[in-house]
Amino acid sequence: MGPGPSDVNPRVLKAMATPMIGHLDPQFIQIMDEVMEMTRQLFKTGNQVTSVISATGSAGMETCFVNILEPGDTAMVCVNGVFGNRMCDIVERCGAKLIRIDAPWGEPIDPGQVKEALEHSDPKIVAIVHAETSTGVLQPLEEISRMVHDSGALFVVDTVTSLAGTQVKVDEWGIDAVYSGTQKCISAPPGLSPVSFNSRSLEAMDSRKTKVQSWYLDLSMIRKYWTGAKRAYHHTGPISMVYAIHEALRIVHEEGLEARFERHILNHMKLKEGLEAMGFEFLVAPEFRLPMLNAIKIPDGIEDATVRGRLLDEYNIEIGAGLGEFAGKVWRIGLMGESCTQNHINMLLGALKNIIG
Repeated sequence: MGPGPSDVNPRVLKAMATPMIGHLDPQFIQIMDEVMEMTRQLFKTGNQVTSVISATGSAGMETCFVNILEPGDTAMVCVNGVFGNRMCDIVERCGAKLIRIDAPWGEPIDPGQVKEALEHSDPKIVAIVHAETSTGVLQPLEEISRMVHDSGALFVVDTVTSLAGTQVKVDEWGIDAVYSGTQKCISAPPGLSPVSFNSRSLEAMDSRKTKVQSWYLDLSMIRKYWTGAKRAYHHTGPISMVYAIHEALRIVHEEGLEARFERHILNHMKLKEGLEAMGFEFLVAPEFRLPMLNAIKIPDGIEDATVRGRLLDEYNIEIGAGLGEFAGKVWRIGLMGESCTQNHINMLLGALKNIIG
């Protein structure tokens, strides 16, 4: 019940034990095609280049930046937590010029800040985190997306924690490049990163004057492995992990996206009621609060590491510590995918009552 990984359905674990086949076997190509289509449905996009990167969500982040940015380009990054800072690091490693838009941790990015910054700059991309895992903030995107496109820039979005737990509408919201991870609300093991790119972002890649700085994450080659009538070898695909996400996505769509989103909201409200009855306060204002990542303030007199240690050792429950400026001040409680059940909530609340009194 931390910020990820979440629990994994036994069906997914069983799928991972399926016998190995080749990464260019016709049957495996069919599985890849089905993964792409189910991922399009999850992202709510018709983008042809929608697949999974053979590495964790951080590689999905890097894939977006290294394929679009070239040395000397300008990138604007919105920062209100750990993962906005990580984007900034990657921008600088790409040799691009960085413009930061900062907001206090625990608060969303103000569209007015983005508007003002765009009036005084001409970035190639504007990047933002939809669900900031370090703070529990759900960032509204539509107004900022319109500003970005009016400026002529590309809009890049991190949906690692939000995908499969709340609405992500890539086409409707005008997202040009997006990435996520498997270990949060999709509830597969960590190791793959769903990504999607529209025609605008592909045009930027195809007009590059320099090679992509990463051979492994170069989409000009990866997309030839994932798409087209004849697949071209790029790397040996992680067969068992693709089995895993294939089964996990089947489970997501069997439940139905709207029903799944509603489940996350209802269980968030149940957890909220129980925690507030014990005197806990949430870090984030209700209108910007993630249902799948609940950041709560640690009351005075309660020792952070001691309580988390007892939860793990005595009750087999993991919750997340605070990061950065919130270290020792906040707990991050995950209600993600398979871990988003009333049973999980009841066990956690009961354990906290026994420990704290």
